[in-house]
Amino acid sequence: MSLAADAESVPKPTGSFVAIGLENPKTPDNVGSVLRAVGCFNAQAVYYTGQRYDIAAKHHTDTKNVQQRVTLARTADWSALKAQLPEGTKIVCVELALGAMSLPEFEHPERALYVFGPEDGSLPKSVVSEADAVVYIPTIGCLNLAATVNVLLYDRLLKRGLSDEMKTGDELILASRDNRNRLKV
Repeated sequence: MSLAADAESVPKPTGSFVAIGLENPKTPDNVGSVLRAVGCFNAQAVYYTGQRYDIAAKHHTDTKNVQQRVTLARTADWSALKAQLPEGTKIVCVELALGAMSLPEFEHPERALYVFGPEDGSLPKSVVSEADAVVYIPTIGCLNLAATVNVLLYDRLLKRGLSDEMKTGDELILASRDNRNRLKV
């Protein structure tokens, strides 16, 4: 498995755009699970800051090889990355922060970079201050990073609808299920 590219070397995407930003992610398991969510919900990229993931990346946890289809890239900071993203991309921080908007009330933008805090801390105030929106997922207690990304991307899918590239119905089920799942209703 190769290490991720630097965000500055990744071609600028066009059209509708959804990406996940991870602030100094701690574990390769969570990054692998985030990559799986990105693949399942048809997002285009995962960007991250910090060094912890690079150190842990030797543990291959991307079980669906999503890195072959989406960008995984390191960035120095979110402000610098925003200049690399499609015009109109909004930065949305996802954090249990006082004053944040509840996810059920949030309207997802067409182009978004959703930035999540580290598993063992919070997003820096400087990142939150520059965000276009800050949302939280109403739960009792906090979800882990990968679960939070899944909930956010599913909420986006429900509110914005399926992308044109996604299959539906039985065609989607056949393409998505594990090879050991043969259940028919």
